[in-house]
Amino acid sequence: MAEKKLRIREVIVVEGRYDRNTLSQVVDALIFETNGFAVFNDREKLEALRMLAEERGLILLTDSDSAGFVIRNRLKSLIPPEKIKQAFVPAVPGREKRKNRPSKEGLLGVEGMRPEELIRALKNAGASEDSCAEEERITDADFYRLGLNGRPGSAQLRRRLARELHLPPLISRTDLQKTAGFLLSREELEALVSRLTRE
Repeated sequence: MAEKKLRIREVIVVEGRYDRNTLSQVVDALIFETNGFAVFNDREKLEALRMLAEERGLILLTDSDSAGFVIRNRLKSLIPPEKIKQAFVPAVPGREKRKNRPSKEGLLGVEGMRPEELIRALKNAGASEDSCAEEERITDADFYRLGLNGRPGSAQLRRRLARELHLPPLISRTDLQKTAGFLLSREELEALVSRLTRE
């Protein structure tokens, strides 16, 4: 039987998709990718990050190399300090399996960490366990019932919902559903979609 994932309330900020993939195997949380330094030139993503920090709080989980600390420090300068928790992975020499050679500094990143190291880093940062029960989460069926998926005009309605939640309009349906589930109750989502469809 698969071990139950740790459910985290805060939004966990990582550098890239491989970090996100690794982390999503051990936690049930909203995981935000910076795409390295690219986030600093993307106004929509920065605005979404500020909104998520305000709503849920952030946990910064970057690599333990110098680039990871540059990203971490820059985000610390853009987000109110009371909205940020710091999670650190150990500086472990090595190379990720998907890479032909080690990183510039020869350290494993978040993607190369063992699950127990990631859990320890999050717990040490003071991550809050989310008490939202599985049955309270917004589901594919909710998105279909509300016209956000599988119906004529669903894509347009999702874009309007993303804009209302201060999220990038190109956010995937899956990410929008998960983010909405962390930000809104099912009843709040229903009321918001009802208003958007009337406007």
